[in-house]
Formats: sequence, structure tokens, C-alpha cells
Amino acid sequence: MLSRVAEAIYWCSRYVERAENVARFIDVTFNMQLDTRSNQRTGWEALVMTTGDQDWFREHYGEPSPENVKRFLTFDARYPNSIVSAVKSARDNARTVREVISREMWEELNALYLMVTEAARRNDPLEELATFFSRVKVAGVHYQGITNATMSHGEPWQFATLGQVIERADKTSRILDVKYFILLPHHTTINTTINQIN
Repeated sequence: MLSRVAEAIYWCSRYVERAENVARFIDVTFNMQLDTRSNQRTGWEALVMTTGDQDWFREHYGEPSPENVKRFLTFDARYPNSIVSAVKSARDNARTVREVISREMWEELNALYLMVTEAARRNDPLEELATFFSRVKVAGVHYQGITNATMSHGEPWQFATLGQVIERADKTSRILDVKYFILLPHHTTINTTINQIN
């Protein structure tokens, strides 16, 4: 298998996983803010912190309000890790390897792309995006299921799986890192008995 094919399949799968993860993060944060009386800013700021792009966010958006974070992580085509950018990148990679991936994979990815770009044009308020985030999450699950069901489990499938699990591990470690520091009583408690496991 050519290295460019392996790379395109890897990134296609990784970008789909990224879009799904971001949709989950925003959906969970929004629902948690509705269910708790916690500081509205903290949950949304934590989402920005998980990206590692706080400086970019502050430069373009300023304060981490729910609407600003939604726009940044969902529909900002300038930001390479937003849902709309991730889906577009996944589709662009898939287009270069149409002869390797299955027709069903391409159709699922293309349908996701059309749905996301249409939602970006509408730019609905955060309160009205629950269905959108659900559709992105379901599309991610469908894409991985279709990949497993329609690709022979050779090298291309292995690179698709690798992209998915590396992206999932990356996002999990970022969330744990940020939430760990938010949940600590104070930064001076790092490396003390309060956060050590015996």
C-alpha cells in the first residue's frame, strides 16, 4: 500500500472521530450547565483549554461564552479542529482514496459533510443545536461501523482503526488533564497526598 493512501485513510478516520468527539464535548458541557448551578464560564473555558489553542481563541473571540465556544468548536472554518473543518478534511482525504474505501464509507462521509455545511450556513443558536450534535455523533458511529463492515481487514482498515483510536486517546488525555487541574482544590496541592494514589 502506498504511504499517501495509508496517510489519507488514517486522517480521514481520525478527522471523523475528532468531529464526533467535539460534538460530544459540546453537548455534554451544555447539558451539564443546564443541570448544575456551577459557574457557566468554567465549563466552556475548559473546552477551550482542551484544544490547547487558548491564545488563538482569545485573539479571535475574547471571552469563552457559550456562543463563542460553540462557534469556535463547531462552525469556524478558520479553526482547523472545528467540526466543520474536521469533516471537510475527512472528506478531502477520502476523495483522494475513493478507489480504496468502500462506496458506503464515501456516501456516509459525504452525507455528514452536506449536513454540517448546511448547519454552518444556518448558524442556529446553541440551544437549538442538540439535534445537530446528535446527528454528528451518530454519523461518526455509522462511519466507523461501515468501515468495519465494508472494508476487508487488511492494511487500509488497520490505518483507519489506528486513526480512530489515536484521536480518541488524544481527546481523552486532554480532557483528563484539564479536568484534573480544575477539580483540584488549589494548584499548590499538586504532588501532595491529596492527589496521590497509594
